Amino acid sequence: MPFISKENYFNPDEIHAPVIGIASDFTTHDSGFHEHNKAQLLYTPSGCMTFNTIDNQYILPPTMVAWIPANCSHRVIVRNVAMYRSIYFDISHFPELPNQVAIMNINELFKQLIERISLWDWDISIDSQKNTLALFFEELNATTKENLSLILPKTSKLKHHIEDWNLGKAIPPFLKQLASEIGLSEKTITRIFTRETGMSYQEWRQQWRLHKSIELLAEGRNVGETAYDLEFSSDSAFIEFFKKYMKETPNKYFK
Repeated sequence: MPFISKENYFNPDEIHAPVIGIASDFTTHDSGFHEHNKAQLLYTPSGCMTFNTIDNQYILPPTMVAWIPANCSHRVIVRNVAMYRSIYFDISHFPELPNQVAIMNINELFKQLIERISLWDWDISIDSQKNTLALFFEELNATTKENLSLILPKTSKLKHHIEDWNLGKAIPPFLKQLASEIGLSEKTITRIFTRETGMSYQEWRQQWRLHKSIELLAEGRNVGETAYDLEFSSDSAFIEFFKKYMKETPNKYFK
């Protein structure tokens, strides 16, 4: 059956079909790092997911869809309630598929196509899929990409803290506090982040808070709650911060 629970064992590489769709509802989920021989499209109609590659973290609200190429090591994390849709493609049948990770905008037609394919029976004939897949690939190729990625530093002294931040156990503190927590100088931390992420720690922290704000809002938090959770001085300060990066207020963005 295409609808599975998170307790069910599922390995798309063991199912011999050109296209495999699954649907599920997750409350909390951490897939751990893994990879497939098949390419994957990932989408959540409700809630929010993040997924990591070895180097980057990506945010996936309902306004976006993720493309993960075959044999790309990745980790999917759901921290609250999310609907999960995933479609796997056998690259031997579809050799022209994209070969880079991408976060893309999604329109209503693309949403409906993903929903339909996610709920197909796995033994449906390829002839029965032909017309829907043609429209699906047309929409996939027409989507615009969104830069919702965050490069993760690799320095060992930061790994524990970054894992706590990514799992929602804490948020990145101000530079002075982080320096005190990990026993490095502020200048050393700044050099590490500049070298490994291309941003100063302050810039990286702001990008992290932007990603987290999208996640919280997608999960149903209001502006006031999100501003408080991310330690903004006021709701208006958070709204201005969000507009600076996303060019829209939070409410307009999610409409």
